[in-house]
Amino acid sequence: MKKSVLTFILLLAAIGLFAKTTTIYHTSDTHGFYYPRHGQGGFAALSNVLKNGPHPYLLLDSGDFANGTIEAQKSKGIKSAQIMNKVGYDATTIGNHEFDFKGENVAPLLSALKFPVLAANFFDTATKQYPVNVYPYKIFDINGIKIAVIGLANAEPTNPSKLYKFKDPIKTLKKVLPKVEAEHPNVVAVIVHDSLKDDKHGTKPYVEKIANKFGGRIHLVFGGHAHKIIQNEVINGVLFTESGNSTNNVSKVSVETDDQTGKFISAHSELIPLIIKQVGENKEVAAYAESLKEPGMDEVFGKATELISRQSNVEGHKDGPLNDWIADLGRAYTGTQIFVHNNGGTRIDMEPGVITKRTTVEMHPFENKIVKMTVNGKFLKFLVKNTLLPRSLYTYSGVTVTYRNHKGKVKDLQLFVDGKPVQDHQLYTLGTNDYIAAGKSEGWPFKKIADKEKEQVGTGNVRSILEDGIRVQSPLTPVATGRIIETE
Repeated sequence: MKKSVLTFILLLAAIGLFAKTTTIYHTSDTHGFYYPRHGQGGFAALSNVLKNGPHPYLLLDSGDFANGTIEAQKSKGIKSAQIMNKVGYDATTIGNHEFDFKGENVAPLLSALKFPVLAANFFDTATKQYPVNVYPYKIFDINGIKIAVIGLANAEPTNPSKLYKFKDPIKTLKKVLPKVEAEHPNVVAVIVHDSLKDDKHGTKPYVEKIANKFGGRIHLVFGGHAHKIIQNEVINGVLFTESGNSTNNVSKVSVETDDQTGKFISAHSELIPLIIKQVGENKEVAAYAESLKEPGMDEVFGKATELISRQSNVEGHKDGPLNDWIADLGRAYTGTQIFVHNNGGTRIDMEPGVITKRTTVEMHPFENKIVKMTVNGKFLKFLVKNTLLPRSLYTYSGVTVTYRNHKGKVKDLQLFVDGKPVQDHQLYTLGTNDYIAAGKSEGWPFKKIADKEKEQVGTGNVRSILEDGIRVQSPLTPVATGRIIETE
Protein backbone atom coordinates (compact mmCIF):
# COMPACT_ATOMS: atom_id res chain seq x y z
CA MET A 1 0.00 0.00 0.00
CA LYS A 2 2.78 2.41 0.96
CA LYS A 3 4.58 1.61 -2.28
CA SER A 4 1.42 2.37 -4.31
CA VAL A 5 0.95 5.73 -2.59
CA LEU A 6 4.61 6.61 -3.18
CA THR A 7 4.30 5.64 -6.85
CA PHE A 8 1.19 7.86 -7.22
CA ILE A 9 2.96 10.84 -5.60
CA LEU A 10 5.97 10.38 -7.87
CA LEU A 11 3.64 10.18 -10.89
CA LEU A 12 1.98 13.48 -9.94
CA ALA A 13 5.36 15.07 -9.45
CA ALA A 14 6.47 13.85 -12.85
CA ILE A 15 3.38 15.37 -14.48
CA GLY A 16 4.12 18.65 -12.73
CA LEU A 17 7.68 18.63 -13.98
CA PHE A 18 6.54 18.30 -17.59
CA ALA A 19 3.60 20.76 -17.41
CA LYS A 20 3.72 24.33 -18.61
CA THR A 21 1.41 27.01 -17.16
CA THR A 22 -0.05 29.79 -19.31
CA THR A 23 -2.06 32.63 -17.76
CA ILE A 24 -5.21 34.13 -19.26
CA TYR A 25 -6.97 37.09 -17.62
CA HIS A 26 -10.62 37.86 -18.33
CA THR A 27 -13.09 40.70 -17.80
CA SER A 28 -16.59 41.37 -19.06
CA ASP A 29 -19.31 44.01 -18.85
CA THR A 30 -16.84 46.68 -17.78
CA HIS A 31 -19.44 49.27 -18.85
CA GLY A 32 -17.12 52.26 -18.74
CA PHE A 33 -16.22 51.91 -15.06
CA TYR A 34 -12.71 53.32 -15.38
CA TYR A 35 -12.39 54.34 -11.72
CA PRO A 36 -12.72 52.57 -8.36
CA ARG A 37 -15.91 52.89 -6.36
CA HIS A 38 -15.79 52.53 -2.57
CA GLY A 39 -12.25 51.18 -2.71
CA GLN A 40 -12.77 48.56 -5.41
CA GLY A 41 -12.45 48.34 -9.18
CA GLY A 42 -11.12 50.34 -12.08
CA PHE A 43 -8.56 49.86 -14.82
CA ALA A 44 -5.63 51.12 -12.76
CA ALA A 45 -6.20 48.30 -10.27
CA LEU A 46 -6.57 45.79 -13.11
CA SER A 47 -3.30 47.01 -14.62
CA ASN A 48 -1.49 46.53 -11.34
CA VAL A 49 -2.68 42.92 -11.12
CA LEU A 50 -1.38 42.34 -14.64
CA LYS A 51 1.94 44.02 -13.87
CA ASN A 52 2.55 41.93 -10.76
CA GLY A 53 1.31 38.62 -12.15
CA PRO A 54 2.90 36.02 -14.40
CA HIS A 55 4.35 37.19 -17.73
CA PRO A 56 3.60 36.78 -20.57
CA TYR A 57 -0.20 36.54 -20.36
CA LEU A 58 -3.31 36.90 -22.48
CA LEU A 59 -5.96 39.54 -21.58
CA LEU A 60 -9.46 38.93 -22.95
CA ASP A 61 -12.81 40.66 -22.60
CA SER A 62 -16.34 39.46 -23.35
CA GLY A 63 -17.89 42.76 -24.40
CA ASP A 64 -20.24 45.50 -23.14
CA PHE A 65 -17.44 48.01 -22.69
CA ALA A 66 -19.03 50.90 -24.60
CA ASN A 67 -21.60 52.36 -22.20
CA GLY A 68 -22.41 52.62 -18.51
CA THR A 69 -20.77 55.81 -17.20
CA ILE A 70 -20.77 59.45 -18.24
CA GLU A 71 -17.32 59.20 -19.85
CA ALA A 72 -18.36 56.24 -21.95
CA GLN A 73 -21.69 57.79 -22.83
CA LYS A 74 -20.42 61.24 -23.84
CA SER A 75 -17.70 59.74 -26.05
CA LYS A 76 -20.01 57.08 -27.52
CA GLY A 77 -17.67 54.43 -26.18
CA ILE A 78 -14.46 55.88 -27.65
CA LYS A 79 -12.92 56.61 -24.25
CA SER A 80 -13.59 53.01 -23.27
CA ALA A 81 -11.66 51.88 -26.31
CA GLN A 82 -8.83 54.27 -25.45
CA ILE A 83 -8.38 53.07 -21.90
CA MET A 84 -8.60 49.42 -22.96
CA ASN A 85 -5.82 50.17 -25.45
CA LYS A 86 -3.80 51.70 -22.63
CA VAL A 87 -4.25 48.63 -20.42
CA GLY A 88 -3.19 46.34 -23.25
CA TYR A 89 -6.09 44.04 -24.02
CA ASP A 90 -5.45 41.32 -26.57
CA ALA A 91 -9.03 40.77 -27.77
CA THR A 92 -12.68 41.45 -27.04
CA THR A 93 -16.03 40.55 -28.58
CA ILE A 94 -19.21 42.51 -29.22
CA GLY A 95 -21.83 42.96 -26.52
CA ASN A 96 -25.38 44.23 -26.91
CA HIS A 97 -24.45 47.63 -25.43
CA GLU A 98 -21.88 48.25 -28.16
CA PHE A 99 -25.01 49.25 -30.11
CA ASP A 100 -26.24 51.80 -27.55
CA PHE A 101 -25.27 54.68 -29.86
CA LYS A 102 -26.94 53.09 -32.90
CA GLY A 103 -25.52 51.20 -35.84
CA GLU A 104 -23.66 54.05 -37.49
CA ASN A 105 -21.48 54.44 -34.40
CA VAL A 106 -20.43 50.79 -34.23
CA ALA A 107 -17.72 50.99 -36.91
CA PRO A 108 -15.91 54.02 -35.39
CA LEU A 109 -16.04 52.35 -31.98
CA LEU A 110 -14.58 49.05 -33.13
CA SER A 111 -11.97 50.81 -35.26
CA ALA A 112 -10.80 52.79 -32.19
CA LEU A 113 -9.63 49.55 -30.57
CA LYS A 114 -5.96 48.77 -31.25
CA PHE A 115 -6.53 45.07 -30.73
CA PRO A 116 -8.83 42.66 -32.60
CA VAL A 117 -12.57 42.33 -32.09
CA LEU A 118 -13.43 38.64 -32.37
CA ALA A 119 -16.97 37.95 -33.58
CA ALA A 120 -17.28 35.02 -35.97
CA ASN A 121 -21.05 35.42 -36.27
CA PHE A 122 -21.09 39.20 -37.01
CA PHE A 123 -21.20 40.59 -40.55
CA ASP A 124 -21.57 43.80 -42.53
CA THR A 125 -24.93 43.51 -44.29
CA ALA A 126 -23.84 45.28 -47.46
CA THR A 127 -20.55 43.48 -48.06
CA LYS A 128 -21.41 40.20 -46.30
CA GLN A 129 -17.87 40.36 -44.90
CA TYR A 130 -16.49 41.00 -41.43
CA PRO A 131 -16.41 44.74 -40.61
CA VAL A 132 -13.10 46.58 -40.13
CA ASN A 133 -11.10 45.21 -37.17
CA VAL A 134 -13.50 42.27 -36.74
CA TYR A 135 -12.19 38.72 -37.17
CA PRO A 136 -13.67 35.27 -36.50
CA TYR A 137 -10.69 34.16 -34.42
CA LYS A 138 -7.05 34.80 -33.70
CA ILE A 139 -4.22 32.55 -32.58
CA PHE A 140 -1.90 33.99 -29.95
CA ASP A 141 1.56 32.67 -29.16
CA ILE A 142 2.09 32.95 -25.40
CA ASN A 143 5.60 31.78 -24.59
CA GLY A 144 5.45 29.05 -27.20
CA ILE A 145 1.87 27.94 -26.47
CA LYS A 146 -0.57 28.60 -29.31
CA ILE A 147 -3.94 29.70 -27.92
CA ALA A 148 -6.77 30.04 -30.41
CA VAL A 149 -9.51 32.47 -29.36
CA ILE A 150 -12.83 32.41 -31.22
CA GLY A 151 -15.31 35.23 -30.62
CA LEU A 152 -19.12 35.23 -30.69
CA ALA A 153 -21.04 38.51 -30.63
CA ASN A 154 -24.29 38.95 -28.73
CA ALA A 155 -27.05 38.78 -31.34
CA GLU A 156 -29.59 40.95 -29.48
CA PRO A 157 -28.24 44.51 -29.74
CA THR A 158 -29.87 47.25 -27.68
CA ASN A 159 -30.50 49.19 -30.89
CA PRO A 160 -30.86 46.76 -33.79
CA SER A 161 -29.36 48.03 -37.03
CA LYS A 162 -29.85 46.99 -40.64
CA LEU A 163 -26.17 47.74 -41.19
CA TYR A 164 -25.19 44.46 -39.52
CA LYS A 165 -26.45 40.93 -39.27
CA PHE A 166 -25.76 38.02 -36.94
CA LYS A 167 -25.58 34.31 -37.60
CA ASP A 168 -26.41 31.43 -35.29
CA PRO A 169 -23.53 31.03 -32.80
CA ILE A 170 -23.50 27.22 -32.64
CA LYS A 171 -23.67 26.81 -36.43
CA THR A 172 -20.94 29.42 -36.73
CA LEU A 173 -18.69 27.55 -34.30
CA LYS A 174 -19.21 24.32 -36.20
CA LYS A 175 -18.06 26.07 -39.37
CA VAL A 176 -15.12 27.98 -37.90
CA LEU A 177 -13.66 25.33 -35.59
CA PRO A 178 -12.14 23.12 -38.34
CA LYS A 179 -10.32 26.18 -39.72
CA VAL A 180 -8.93 26.87 -36.26
CA GLU A 181 -7.89 23.26 -35.76
CA ALA A 182 -6.07 23.27 -39.09
CA GLU A 183 -3.61 25.72 -37.49
CA HIS A 184 -2.87 23.19 -34.70
CA PRO A 185 -3.35 25.31 -31.58
CA ASN A 186 -2.52 23.88 -28.17
CA VAL A 187 -5.56 25.43 -26.51
CA VAL A 188 -8.91 26.58 -27.95
CA ALA A 189 -10.93 29.26 -26.12
CA VAL A 190 -14.19 31.02 -26.94
CA ILE A 191 -15.17 34.51 -25.77
CA VAL A 192 -18.91 35.15 -25.84
CA HIS A 193 -21.18 37.95 -24.71
CA ASP A 194 -23.70 35.50 -23.33
CA SER A 195 -23.93 33.66 -20.05
CA LEU A 196 -23.95 30.06 -18.92
CA LYS A 197 -26.59 30.97 -16.32
CA ASP A 198 -28.77 33.78 -17.66
CA ASP A 199 -31.86 34.33 -15.49
CA LYS A 200 -32.55 37.83 -16.75
CA HIS A 201 -33.03 38.18 -20.48
CA GLY A 202 -35.97 35.91 -21.22
CA THR A 203 -33.96 33.72 -23.57
CA LYS A 204 -32.49 30.27 -23.05
CA PRO A 205 -28.71 30.60 -23.23
CA TYR A 206 -26.93 28.57 -25.88
CA VAL A 207 -23.62 28.69 -24.03
CA GLU A 208 -23.79 25.24 -22.46
CA LYS A 209 -24.28 23.78 -25.94
CA ILE A 210 -20.69 24.74 -26.69
CA ALA A 211 -19.55 22.12 -24.18
CA ASN A 212 -22.15 19.55 -25.21
CA LYS A 213 -21.27 19.76 -28.90
CA PHE A 214 -17.58 20.66 -28.89
CA GLY A 215 -16.17 19.28 -25.62
CA GLY A 216 -12.64 17.98 -26.19
CA ARG A 217 -12.16 20.37 -29.10
CA ILE A 218 -12.85 23.55 -27.16
CA HIS A 219 -11.24 23.87 -23.73
CA LEU A 220 -12.31 27.24 -22.31
CA VAL A 221 -15.38 29.48 -22.58
CA PHE A 222 -15.30 33.04 -21.24
CA GLY A 223 -18.78 34.55 -20.89
CA GLY A 224 -20.64 37.65 -19.79
CA HIS A 225 -23.89 39.59 -20.33
CA ALA A 226 -25.73 38.45 -17.18
CA HIS A 227 -23.13 39.99 -14.79
CA LYS A 228 -22.55 36.62 -13.14
CA ILE A 229 -19.46 35.35 -11.37
CA ILE A 230 -18.68 31.78 -12.42
CA GLN A 231 -15.46 30.03 -11.53
CA ASN A 232 -14.23 26.48 -12.12
CA GLU A 233 -17.46 25.16 -13.59
CA VAL A 234 -16.57 22.31 -15.91
CA ILE A 235 -19.03 20.73 -18.35
CA ASN A 236 -17.93 17.92 -20.65
CA GLY A 237 -14.31 18.90 -20.06
CA VAL A 238 -14.86 22.60 -20.87
CA LEU A 239 -14.02 25.22 -18.23
CA PHE A 240 -16.53 28.09 -18.00
CA THR A 241 -15.53 31.45 -16.54
CA GLU A 242 -17.51 34.65 -15.99
CA SER A 243 -16.08 37.64 -14.16
CA GLY A 244 -18.92 39.86 -12.96
CA ASN A 245 -19.20 43.45 -14.12
CA SER A 246 -18.13 47.10 -13.77
CA THR A 247 -14.41 46.26 -13.59
CA ASN A 248 -14.85 45.08 -10.00
CA ASN A 249 -12.96 41.82 -10.59
CA VAL A 250 -10.72 40.01 -13.00
CA SER A 251 -10.56 36.25 -13.53
CA LYS A 252 -7.16 34.60 -13.73
CA VAL A 253 -7.19 31.28 -15.58
CA SER A 254 -4.14 29.03 -15.35
CA VAL A 255 -3.87 26.63 -18.27
CA GLU A 256 -1.67 23.55 -17.98
CA THR A 257 -0.20 22.01 -21.12
CA ASP A 258 2.23 19.16 -21.55
CA ASP A 259 5.72 20.64 -21.72
CA GLN A 260 6.85 18.11 -24.29
CA THR A 261 3.81 17.67 -26.56
CA GLY A 262 2.00 20.97 -25.89
CA LYS A 263 -1.25 19.06 -25.40
CA PHE A 264 -3.89 20.62 -23.15
CA ILE A 265 -3.99 19.00 -19.71
CA SER A 266 -6.27 21.11 -17.49
CA ALA A 267 -7.28 24.61 -16.45
CA HIS A 268 -8.58 26.30 -13.33
CA SER A 269 -9.80 29.81 -12.61
CA GLU A 270 -9.41 32.26 -9.74
CA LEU A 271 -11.47 35.40 -9.18
CA ILE A 272 -9.37 38.38 -8.11
CA PRO A 273 -11.47 41.17 -6.56
CA LEU A 274 -9.89 44.50 -7.51
CA ILE A 275 -9.79 45.85 -3.96
CA ILE A 276 -7.38 48.76 -4.00
CA LYS A 277 -5.88 48.10 -0.57
CA GLN A 278 -5.01 44.58 -1.68
CA VAL A 279 -3.91 44.96 -5.30
CA GLY A 280 -2.91 48.64 -5.54
CA GLU A 281 -3.14 50.82 -8.66
CA ASN A 282 -0.91 51.41 -11.65
CA LYS A 283 -0.05 55.11 -11.41
CA GLU A 284 0.32 55.64 -15.15
CA VAL A 285 -3.09 54.12 -15.93
CA ALA A 286 -4.69 55.97 -13.01
CA ALA A 287 -3.39 59.27 -14.40
CA TYR A 288 -4.63 58.39 -17.87
CA ALA A 289 -8.07 57.52 -16.51
CA GLU A 290 -8.15 60.82 -14.66
CA SER A 291 -7.47 62.65 -17.93
CA LEU A 292 -10.62 61.09 -19.42
CA LYS A 293 -12.98 62.46 -16.75
CA GLU A 294 -15.92 64.56 -17.88
CA PRO A 295 -16.03 67.95 -16.11
CA GLY A 296 -18.85 68.91 -13.77
CA MET A 297 -19.92 65.37 -13.00
CA ASP A 298 -18.94 65.48 -9.34
CA GLU A 299 -21.01 68.51 -8.31
CA VAL A 300 -23.22 67.62 -5.33
CA PHE A 301 -26.99 68.08 -5.69
CA GLY A 302 -28.41 65.69 -3.10
CA LYS A 303 -27.77 63.41 -0.15
CA ALA A 304 -28.77 59.95 1.10
CA THR A 305 -28.90 59.52 4.86
CA GLU A 306 -28.20 55.77 4.65
CA LEU A 307 -27.72 52.97 2.14
CA ILE A 308 -30.66 52.65 -0.26
CA SER A 309 -30.21 49.21 -1.75
CA ARG A 310 -31.54 47.54 -4.86
CA GLN A 311 -32.47 44.53 -2.72
CA SER A 312 -34.46 44.24 0.48
CA ASN A 313 -32.96 42.83 3.67
CA VAL A 314 -36.43 41.72 4.83
CA GLU A 315 -36.96 37.99 4.46
CA GLY A 316 -39.53 37.18 1.79
CA HIS A 317 -39.51 40.68 0.28
CA LYS A 318 -38.42 40.44 -3.36
CA ASP A 319 -38.53 44.17 -4.03
CA GLY A 320 -35.78 46.59 -2.98
CA PRO A 321 -36.13 50.14 -1.64
CA LEU A 322 -34.16 51.82 -4.43
CA ASN A 323 -36.11 50.20 -7.27
CA ASP A 324 -39.38 50.79 -5.41
CA TRP A 325 -38.56 54.48 -5.17
CA ILE A 326 -37.66 54.74 -8.86
CA ALA A 327 -40.91 52.98 -9.78
CA ASP A 328 -42.86 55.46 -7.64
CA LEU A 329 -41.18 58.36 -9.45
CA GLY A 330 -42.16 56.78 -12.76
CA ARG A 331 -45.79 56.36 -11.75
CA ALA A 332 -45.99 59.96 -10.58
CA TYR A 333 -44.47 61.11 -13.89
CA THR A 334 -46.85 59.09 -16.09
CA GLY A 335 -49.96 59.44 -13.94
CA THR A 336 -50.72 55.77 -14.56
CA GLN A 337 -52.17 53.25 -12.12
CA ILE A 338 -49.07 51.07 -12.44
CA PHE A 339 -45.41 51.60 -13.24
CA VAL A 340 -43.05 48.75 -14.14
CA HIS A 341 -39.34 49.27 -13.52
CA ASN A 342 -36.76 46.75 -14.70
CA ASN A 343 -34.38 45.99 -11.84
CA GLY A 344 -31.50 45.35 -14.25
CA GLY A 345 -31.62 48.98 -15.35
CA THR A 346 -30.48 50.07 -11.88
CA ARG A 347 -26.77 49.33 -11.96
CA ILE A 348 -25.59 50.39 -8.49
CA ASP A 349 -27.01 50.99 -5.01
CA MET A 350 -27.49 54.49 -3.62
CA GLU A 351 -24.65 54.76 -1.14
CA PRO A 352 -24.99 56.96 1.96
CA GLY A 353 -23.60 60.47 1.60
CA VAL A 354 -23.57 63.01 -1.20
CA ILE A 355 -25.21 62.41 -4.58
CA THR A 356 -23.66 63.72 -7.80
CA LYS A 357 -24.43 63.59 -11.50
CA ARG A 358 -21.87 60.78 -11.75
CA THR A 359 -23.88 58.83 -9.18
CA THR A 360 -27.07 58.98 -11.20
CA VAL A 361 -25.41 58.16 -14.52
CA GLU A 362 -23.73 55.11 -13.00
CA MET A 363 -27.03 54.18 -11.38
CA HIS A 364 -28.99 54.44 -14.64
CA PRO A 365 -26.72 55.07 -17.64
CA PHE A 366 -29.33 54.69 -20.34
CA GLU A 367 -31.37 57.38 -22.13
CA ASN A 368 -34.65 55.50 -21.87
CA LYS A 369 -37.76 57.58 -22.48
CA ILE A 370 -41.02 56.91 -20.64
CA VAL A 371 -44.11 55.40 -22.27
CA LYS A 372 -47.59 54.45 -21.15
CA MET A 373 -50.17 52.00 -22.40
CA THR A 374 -53.39 50.27 -21.38
CA VAL A 375 -53.27 46.57 -20.57
CA ASN A 376 -55.74 44.05 -19.24
CA GLY A 377 -55.42 42.04 -16.07
CA LYS A 378 -54.63 38.87 -17.97
CA PHE A 379 -51.50 40.46 -19.44
CA LEU A 380 -50.52 41.85 -16.05
CA LYS A 381 -50.70 38.38 -14.50
CA PHE A 382 -48.69 36.95 -17.40
CA LEU A 383 -46.02 39.62 -17.01
CA VAL A 384 -45.62 39.14 -13.27
CA LYS A 385 -45.79 35.34 -13.24
CA ASN A 386 -43.17 34.92 -15.95
CA THR A 387 -40.65 37.33 -14.45
CA LEU A 388 -40.67 36.34 -10.75
CA LEU A 389 -38.35 33.34 -10.73
CA PRO A 390 -35.54 32.54 -10.25
CA ARG A 391 -35.40 36.23 -9.27
CA SER A 392 -37.81 39.08 -9.84
CA LEU A 393 -36.86 41.04 -12.95
CA TYR A 394 -39.21 43.91 -12.12
CA THR A 395 -40.33 46.22 -9.37
CA TYR A 396 -43.84 47.65 -9.42
CA SER A 397 -45.48 50.81 -8.21
CA GLY A 398 -49.23 50.52 -7.79
CA VAL A 399 -49.21 46.71 -7.72
CA THR A 400 -48.70 44.35 -4.80
CA VAL A 401 -47.81 40.72 -5.43
CA THR A 402 -47.83 37.58 -3.30
CA TYR A 403 -46.84 34.13 -4.48
CA ARG A 404 -45.37 30.82 -3.41
CA ASN A 405 -42.23 29.27 -4.87
CA HIS A 406 -42.85 25.55 -5.35
CA LYS A 407 -39.82 23.81 -6.80
CA GLY A 408 -38.93 26.80 -8.92
CA LYS A 409 -42.48 27.43 -10.15
CA VAL A 410 -44.84 30.27 -9.22
CA LYS A 411 -47.87 29.06 -7.29
CA ASP A 412 -50.81 30.84 -5.61
CA LEU A 413 -50.10 34.11 -7.42
CA GLN A 414 -52.18 37.06 -6.23
CA LEU A 415 -52.04 40.58 -7.66
CA PHE A 416 -53.72 43.68 -6.25
CA VAL A 417 -54.15 47.17 -7.70
CA ASP A 418 -55.50 49.83 -5.37
CA GLY A 419 -56.13 47.05 -2.86
CA LYS A 420 -58.42 45.13 -5.23
CA PRO A 421 -57.62 41.77 -6.86
CA VAL A 422 -56.59 42.08 -10.50
CA GLN A 423 -59.32 40.88 -12.87
CA ASP A 424 -58.48 39.33 -16.25
CA HIS A 425 -60.70 41.64 -18.32
CA GLN A 426 -60.22 44.79 -16.26
CA LEU A 427 -58.18 47.50 -18.02
CA TYR A 428 -55.27 49.21 -16.26
CA THR A 429 -53.01 52.07 -17.29
CA LEU A 430 -49.33 51.13 -17.12
CA GLY A 431 -46.07 53.03 -17.55
CA THR A 432 -42.53 51.78 -18.14
CA ASN A 433 -39.43 52.79 -20.09
CA ASP A 434 -39.33 52.54 -23.87
CA TYR A 435 -36.60 49.86 -23.88
CA ILE A 436 -38.78 47.47 -21.91
CA ALA A 437 -41.95 48.53 -23.71
CA ALA A 438 -40.30 47.63 -27.04
CA GLY A 439 -39.88 44.05 -25.82
CA LYS A 440 -36.10 44.11 -25.59
CA SER A 441 -34.13 41.88 -23.21
CA GLU A 442 -36.24 41.14 -20.11
CA GLY A 443 -39.02 43.21 -21.67
CA TRP A 444 -39.98 40.31 -23.95
CA PRO A 445 -43.54 40.00 -22.49
CA PHE A 446 -44.34 43.47 -23.85
CA LYS A 447 -44.11 42.10 -27.39
CA LYS A 448 -47.69 41.00 -26.74
CA ILE A 449 -48.78 44.66 -26.72
CA ALA A 450 -49.07 46.33 -30.13
CA ASP A 451 -46.70 49.26 -30.67
CA LYS A 452 -49.62 51.53 -31.57
CA GLU A 453 -50.88 51.11 -28.00
CA LYS A 454 -47.66 52.59 -26.56
CA GLU A 455 -47.47 56.37 -26.13
CA GLN A 456 -44.43 58.40 -25.10
CA VAL A 457 -44.96 60.58 -22.03
CA GLY A 458 -43.22 63.95 -22.07
CA THR A 459 -39.57 64.41 -23.01
CA GLY A 460 -37.94 63.11 -19.81
CA ASN A 461 -36.16 59.82 -19.30
CA VAL A 462 -35.65 57.51 -16.34
CA ARG A 463 -32.52 59.32 -15.21
CA SER A 464 -34.01 62.81 -15.46
CA ILE A 465 -37.00 61.87 -13.29
CA LEU A 466 -34.55 60.19 -10.90
CA GLU A 467 -32.52 63.39 -10.64
CA ASP A 468 -35.64 65.52 -10.22
CA GLY A 469 -36.77 63.23 -7.41
CA ILE A 470 -33.42 63.60 -5.66
CA ARG A 471 -33.58 67.39 -5.84
CA VAL A 472 -37.11 67.51 -4.45
CA GLN A 473 -36.87 64.80 -1.79
CA SER A 474 -33.26 65.09 -0.55
CA PRO A 475 -32.11 64.00 1.97
CA LEU A 476 -33.28 60.56 0.87
CA THR A 477 -34.24 57.68 3.13
CA PRO A 478 -35.25 54.15 2.04
CA VAL A 479 -38.91 53.51 1.30
CA ALA A 480 -40.60 50.49 2.88
CA THR A 481 -40.52 47.26 0.87
CA GLY A 482 -43.14 44.52 0.71
CA ARG A 483 -44.69 44.99 -2.72
CA ILE A 484 -43.53 41.54 -3.88
CA ILE A 485 -43.74 38.90 -1.15
CA GLU A 486 -42.78 35.25 -1.44
CA THR A 487 -44.84 33.30 1.09
CA GLU A 488 -44.11 29.95 2.66
